[in-house]
Amino acid sequence: QVRLVESGGGLVQAGGSLRLSCAASGRTFSSYTMGWFRQAPGKERELVAEISSWSGGNTNYADSVKCRFTISRDNAKNTVYLQMNSLKPEDTAAYYCAGGPSRYVYWGQGTQVTVSS
Repeated sequence: QVRLVESGGGLVQAGGSLRLSCAASGRTFSSYTMGWFRQAPGKERELVAEISSWSGGNTNYADSVKCRFTISRDNAKNTVYLQMNSLKPEDTAAYYCAGGPSRYVYWGQGTQVTVSS
């Protein structure tokens, strides 16, 4: 069983930055595709960013966060990050880390990000 624990959420003013972290247990983290999702109240959960396994050479972003958010991974620390810059009020949501060998089977509990205008 893999456990994912997110941290780094909080309250920030529009235009500010936050860095989310997701620490994973287990020895197979490197082989997992990892992603960040978010869900705002009354809205569907959406994929924000994802990064390929191993070296993380491939990344994918939602159009709404391109050029503002950056996903990265440190396999030595079993951690995936989401650097969020130029935050907007519409980025307010619960952010979840997820991962797995071929699909998103493991999920964290989430961390709240609130962006004030």
